[in-house]
Amino acid sequence: MSHPITILERYWNHTSFRPLQEEIIDAVLNNEDTFALLPTGGGKSICFQVPALVKDGICIVVSPLIALMKDQVDQLKAKGIKAMAITSGIPYKTLDTLLDNCIYGNYKFLYLSPERLQQTLVQDRIQQMPVNLIAVDEAHCISQWGNDFRPAYKNIAVLRQLHPSVNVIALTATAKPKVVQEIMTELDFMAPKVFQASFKRPNIAYMVLDTHDKHYKIGQILNKYPGPSIIYARTRRATLELHAYLESKGISATYYHGGISNKEKNDHLEHWSNNQKTVMVATTAFGMGIDKPDVKTVIHVNLPESLESYYQEAGRGGRNGDKAFAVILKNATDEQQLKHQYLSSLPSVDFIKKVYRKLCNYFQISYGEGFLTQHQFNFNVFCKTYDFPTSTAYNAVQILDRNSIISLSQQFNYQTKLQFLISSQALFGYLNTHKPFEPIIKAILRTYGGIFDQNMKINLTLVSEKSQVPEHKIIQVLQQLEKDGVVNFHHSNTDSELTFLQPREDDKTINRIANIIEQQQRLKESQIDAVITYITDDELCKSMQLLDYFGEKRSTPCGICTVCLSKAKQVKRATPKNISYDIILLLETQPLTSRALVEQLDYSEKEILDTLQLMLSNAILEVTNTNVYKIKHT
Repeated sequence: MSHPITILERYWNHTSFRPLQEEIIDAVLNNEDTFALLPTGGGKSICFQVPALVKDGICIVVSPLIALMKDQVDQLKAKGIKAMAITSGIPYKTLDTLLDNCIYGNYKFLYLSPERLQQTLVQDRIQQMPVNLIAVDEAHCISQWGNDFRPAYKNIAVLRQLHPSVNVIALTATAKPKVVQEIMTELDFMAPKVFQASFKRPNIAYMVLDTHDKHYKIGQILNKYPGPSIIYARTRRATLELHAYLESKGISATYYHGGISNKEKNDHLEHWSNNQKTVMVATTAFGMGIDKPDVKTVIHVNLPESLESYYQEAGRGGRNGDKAFAVILKNATDEQQLKHQYLSSLPSVDFIKKVYRKLCNYFQISYGEGFLTQHQFNFNVFCKTYDFPTSTAYNAVQILDRNSIISLSQQFNYQTKLQFLISSQALFGYLNTHKPFEPIIKAILRTYGGIFDQNMKINLTLVSEKSQVPEHKIIQVLQQLEKDGVVNFHHSNTDSELTFLQPREDDKTINRIANIIEQQQRLKESQIDAVITYITDDELCKSMQLLDYFGEKRSTPCGICTVCLSKAKQVKRATPKNISYDIILLLETQPLTSRALVEQLDYSEKEILDTLQLMLSNAILEVTNTNVYKIKHT
């Protein structure tokens, strides 16, 4: 049996473990039920992957995140380790074969969702597998009071019945004490070994900055603290706008959101990871499995939806131990926007029932039918069909997904497939009478060999670049070619894939989860309140506020957050009189913009702008047509 450090060196090229990793691995190898709470960046996956490789047999890993499962499986395969992920969308026959491979094919890891675990076939085959360890990732999903509660996680304990002698390791990055206890109870832990790293990140300066112009403030921050950065924005559109702004200011940036292709995601990630691009502008879809150690700043343009998610996202900075900055930018409208987005659009139980019924009607699911049927799903078309408000309907669909009524894959792999049905000689004869089609067909033929022999996936963007023809025109031409019997053409134009996980029972289906929905909505309200308290409390150290939230009471001020720095500054008391005096001193030299005054004065932006307004109303200052302030001479 190999030693853990030997495994670490062989597959990860590290010669030592991170804090707590070795102790956790030892507990797992001693067959102890183990709970590991390691903040983001703490190396949770190592804690189950290394002992699973030390022991004979296969490790069952339960995870709710398809993208993270695929990412970890790809990483293991790249190391030459046999691993498999069983996600939604796999036909029964294929699933049967894959499970057989796990039994007889010397696989070391089987990743699956908690929903998959409920299938009889999956349970039967797992019982036949030589299981050496059960790992429950994102274990906070077990708790009704945890972030992202998923009822299907309550059924993970069935693995203990299938393999009663196999120990379990539960892992999470964020959990309050109440949640930790519930996780261990639900997983039937006996004499558990609990390892909990402190949530304290002494090298991260948590900052909350009030600003009227967030784009300008971002430029200031990036220039002041140069280095690899992540900027989180709420929407795909906002990421593109901010990316364009940064590029226009000469700041090297790329972007990442759920609407770009896998190739673009990989290219953009690689450019940022290799420091070809300094700044990654992204939605919160970005971050899972990302372990870039030298991130200098993490900036949130909008308020986060919870302190749990904020802590994880902010924690992607400074993983190398160097000082890093986690910044939330806020203005006067942000609190209302946060409440509107996450609270006013929370769907009622009755609305969720209505959305579920309409989903069943939309896909023509009969009563008692629909179990495990899959459908391509265009969410916007669905909302327009039934005149649903998009934000509330989206939240309803998400609730149905989290509660295992449906499975929604928003990273559905769009596919365009094509095969030529006539010979090459006949094709060129066809082109003689359809000259405008020639650039498109030639681009396809020169890119995809064998397209006469089989149905092949094609990349319309690539064909568009080579032929210099817009994508929508290419689709029109291929549709015409199909009508003329020249090609077999299949184009997927949906934005997601939906699988029904339960037979249709209309209101009965939703009544079973009504209490959970209402409880989760109360939790969401408390999470929003906690975020607002965090950004408005200017008395208690920001690091201490986060530690208190996660149940760590013994802490001291960090000395580097906005609250600590504000208290440490030995400056004049910020009264309008003092601020006015300092503004006049600067303006006596030359007229200045408000931005220049904010940069040169040691007061907050809000205090300076409020004082400028007061000085204008008292005719002490005047402002020019170019928005430059100067002293008004009478």
